[in-house]
Amino acid sequence: MIHQLIFASPKPGMTEAEFQRYWLEEHAVRYASKIPQIRKYKIDTRVPVGDNGAEPLWSGIAEIWLRPEEQIASLQTPEFLEGARLDEPKWAAFWKSLVLDTNAHEVVEPPRGEGVKLVRLVKRREGLSLASFRELSLGKHAELVAEVPGLRGYVQGHTVDGAYGIGEATLDAAYQLWFDDVDALAAAQASPQFQWAEEELRSFVQDRYLHEMVVAEHWVIGPDAR
Repeated sequence: MIHQLIFASPKPGMTEAEFQRYWLEEHAVRYASKIPQIRKYKIDTRVPVGDNGAEPLWSGIAEIWLRPEEQIASLQTPEFLEGARLDEPKWAAFWKSLVLDTNAHEVVEPPRGEGVKLVRLVKRREGLSLASFRELSLGKHAELVAEVPGLRGYVQGHTVDGAYGIGEATLDAAYQLWFDDVDALAAAQASPQFQWAEEELRSFVQDRYLHEMVVAEHWVIGPDAR
């Protein structure tokens, strides 16, 4: 199953709150969820934590699960071509969107209830092979993160091999870490265990490509696949 993450921003003139409301109440319900190949569908809305008023890169994430053999077909359906695609310019700055197709590796089983999630995007350091990056990421680093206090779930999504077929992929992985609330997240980030994991991470990724955002999750289809 491909786990696709689509990072999106509001179109000019639309506030973040308006953008998130339209995505959840209009686009997701009337258009995107109608695409038959989508097995599960979740929208993550940005929680403004620690941004110091700076404009965020993205204001939300669409998470889509679909079978690899059905991905192209999903983009050829009337539900996509005549529905979701035509609706997108009404609310999203599509030129700012980032799409990652990933293979999910569950390190700690995610919760099914409410909470907050820290999403981190990473790119391996120059000169490090993709195989070595994946080994480091899923090895010692994953073990260290799993010991962070208050962690309720942890998934590493590694960019699919096909993204490297004709060049270098934009990013190599998206990490998702679940916590009860923003206070639990802050306490976790202040812990020695998180700092040890962070030191390990910085040894094999590039700081300039490390992006993160805190989000709240909203299931549209799921958590069980249709």
